[in-house]
Amino acid sequence: MHHDEQYIQSIATGLGCYYLLLCAMNWVAALWLWRKGPLTYFRLLGAIPVTNVLVWLLVGMVFFTLAPFTMIGWVPRMPQVVMATVNYFSAPTFLMSGALITLTLLFLFRRIVTQPVVAWSAFNLAVLGMGLSMTNPDFGAIVGKPDNVPIVGLVFLLSFFTWLATYKAVRNDDRIRQGLPPLEKLDDEKVLVWPDLVYTELICMVAITALLLVWGIALQAPLEDPASSVKTPNPSKAPWYFLGLQEMLVYYDPWYAGVVLPSVVLVGLMSIPFLDFNKQGNGYFTIEQRKFSYLTFQVGFLLLWVVLIVLGTFLRGPNWNIFGPFEHWDPHKVLAQNNVDLSQFFWIGFLKSSMPKAPEGSGDLLQFGYILLRESLGIILVLAYFIFLPPAMVFIPFFKRMFVKLGFIRYMVMANLLLLMATLPIKMVLRWTLTLKYIISIPEYFLNF
Repeated sequence: MHHDEQYIQSIATGLGCYYLLLCAMNWVAALWLWRKGPLTYFRLLGAIPVTNVLVWLLVGMVFFTLAPFTMIGWVPRMPQVVMATVNYFSAPTFLMSGALITLTLLFLFRRIVTQPVVAWSAFNLAVLGMGLSMTNPDFGAIVGKPDNVPIVGLVFLLSFFTWLATYKAVRNDDRIRQGLPPLEKLDDEKVLVWPDLVYTELICMVAITALLLVWGIALQAPLEDPASSVKTPNPSKAPWYFLGLQEMLVYYDPWYAGVVLPSVVLVGLMSIPFLDFNKQGNGYFTIEQRKFSYLTFQVGFLLLWVVLIVLGTFLRGPNWNIFGPFEHWDPHKVLAQNNVDLSQFFWIGFLKSSMPKAPEGSGDLLQFGYILLRESLGIILVLAYFIFLPPAMVFIPFFKRMFVKLGFIRYMVMANLLLLMATLPIKMVLRWTLTLKYIISIPEYFLNF
């Protein structure tokens, strides 16, 4: 408890300035809305107009009130029940499922979510939650680590630009439905590189340089002890942009998680010009005209990449165990998990027999045959997944239309790229629900899947 109070006192001034910044942010938004023209939501007691300007002035006043109390040590904190709930639902099972449900809801209700007032409200709740969470020493140690500070900023930037692109796409879809051209077509006059582009780049360069100078002075460089083969960090993590790959290694062998899946991403991106038969949506934002491409990108990038980076950065602690954001990173935490292979499920669990094993002194060919017998179920399932599932998908009307337009070869390439992408969430679900380690396990030849 004494340590917690010391921590609170150490961050009180900075947290108070943070709330003042949020206050100024909302008051600037109120000023901008006032100059644009206030919008009345309703009238209080039938006479007092409640406008958008008044709402954000009051929100700013809340942050302004929090600031002095925080600076003198009366710091509002995140309720314990909220922290315990967040810790519980931070397990990969809930995190990935929740992210998928969230993406689905955001897509279905995109016209509501992209409303500026809804987005601004969500942003205020997010930054308020960040401020309240910083009063927890464990959360502050993770988020405030110099390595992780820019990643927190990237999460907010990614959220903003995702919202902005979706906002523009929704507006364009509405205009196209009304027979109007997209917004990008209204301002498509030629712009010269000099002075327009170069002048803008110069201003950005000066601004970013100033920001980096302030950043370098205010934040200590994340330098650690000299590298030593006898002392490695726990946990030992890759740079943030590789943490998605490192998280994949939990579910797949290095040859697949580190070579095959990244290669599939590159090959898939290079294949887009040859597989994309939809000529709409070029040069402007849209969702309605390119739903399949939009959903594939959102799931592949946000769910199977960004969420894995966030998971690896903020939730993977010592011994690569999962910790909640408000949980202390205890290096002595031990989780008993008995991961088994599919062949063990089949031979020992289902058939109640021993695993097939070649007799002592057998030749290499006979031993290889016994290995194939042992892993026969997994091999059959994997081959069926990649060989028989693409033709079976044609019975779905959407993929049937795609097959007609793409032809056999291009359709098979596209279908197998989708199936390869789906192997990651499928394997993750199997690990969480059945503690399944490998579908095909051939350690004799370093081949596991």
